[in-house]
Amino acid sequence: MYAIVDIETTGGKYNEEGITEIAIHKFDGHQIIDSFISLVNPEREIQPFVVNLTGINSSMLRNAPKFYEVAKRIIEITSDCILVAHNAKFDYRILKTEFKRLGYEFERESLCTVELSKKLIPDLDSYKLGRLCRTLGIPVTDRHRANGDAIATVKLFQIILDKDVQKNIVINTVRAEPKLQLDPKLINIIENLPTKTGVYYMHKADGEIIYIGKSKNIKKRINQHFTNDSPKSKKIQLLVATVTYEITGSELVALLKESEEIKRNKPIYNRALRRTVFTHALYSFKDDHGYINLKIDKVDGRKNPITTFANRQSAKSNLFKIVEQHNLCQKLTGLYTTKKSCFNYTIKSCNGACIQEETIEDYNNRVTQVISKHSFENKHMVIIDKGREYDEHSAILIENGIFKGIGFFNLNYQINNIEVLRSLITSMESNRDVIHILKSYLRRNKVKKTIEF
Repeated sequence: MYAIVDIETTGGKYNEEGITEIAIHKFDGHQIIDSFISLVNPEREIQPFVVNLTGINSSMLRNAPKFYEVAKRIIEITSDCILVAHNAKFDYRILKTEFKRLGYEFERESLCTVELSKKLIPDLDSYKLGRLCRTLGIPVTDRHRANGDAIATVKLFQIILDKDVQKNIVINTVRAEPKLQLDPKLINIIENLPTKTGVYYMHKADGEIIYIGKSKNIKKRINQHFTNDSPKSKKIQLLVATVTYEITGSELVALLKESEEIKRNKPIYNRALRRTVFTHALYSFKDDHGYINLKIDKVDGRKNPITTFANRQSAKSNLFKIVEQHNLCQKLTGLYTTKKSCFNYTIKSCNGACIQEETIEDYNNRVTQVISKHSFENKHMVIIDKGREYDEHSAILIENGIFKGIGFFNLNYQINNIEVLRSLITSMESNRDVIHILKSYLRRNKVKKTIEF
């Protein structure tokens, strides 16, 4: 659990500043679950440059509560939380100083989004909050006011969590939180999970990830794990201390993240991923007459497939659909073995490429369209799909046929610059499994849209 904090102060000498405004949002890594926002009477003068920057003046604070009047609420909302702020050293120091004046020792773990941004979003010109928000497409209102900056920091922290592919932040958070014990904990874990699409991570008490999965309903899937009596499920039930998760909104994003995370973390209770999640592929070649033929064959790592399939039956089923949709020849796609015309020619569904009646140019044009539709080779494209919230989309970037990674952007922020898009993308490995996931998903499911550039 995190307490995202932003504080405005009077300015002045070091450790003599007073708080003029504070905003705290309790954040569970996915959404804000509690908030506290208040002006504060600092009982001292505000520096003129601060008044110009924030717009907060002494007359606005005359009837505001003093710090001791809000101190209890601050303690409550930050209890059992890691303090997160943009330049956390400053905000944490100010809070400790104010509590020290009251004779109370305020101690919290803390994270700084400046330091995390420099590590996880490197090579930017500036890491000031305003510049970061412009670069990453984070909408900001009431800049230099506590709540406006705190909300922006929440959104920035969400992006940072997305980019933390090693899961160091989450694992350290799990390690720091108090743990429940066996049977009752399973019920409590399930109660706190969402019914949304995403990837879930099962942790031991020390934070180690022991299992990773994906589901369109995380709560339902975890419930199945905890009620299953298979030997593996029983071992997981004994070891699991908590479950964290990432909402993806898009099932395609969840599939890609699951594949990447299992390979990266190698959890002990995930079956080792097969070297490939597909066995057959569609290839093309030209016959002696110059017609482009399509052929289903076992996957050959030395060849570049048009698309891949989980098994031969799936490949044949999809190829029959392609033949029907594009008016192709059954003989030239390997679906009808004959030395003469194919069956479809007899029912006038084939234009005669099997017996060289259709021109090579006309037939090959249609086959080329099929290859282009199902292949990523040399393509630059963005796949747009559902986001985690109603006002968000996910983006999957492919450049020159290579999968680059995924990101999320606000619907109010127009992606019209490839460099801006790249800054939002969390880099992921491109491999044959990932390309298969992308092609097979797009073949079977609709996404919001694809944009080629």
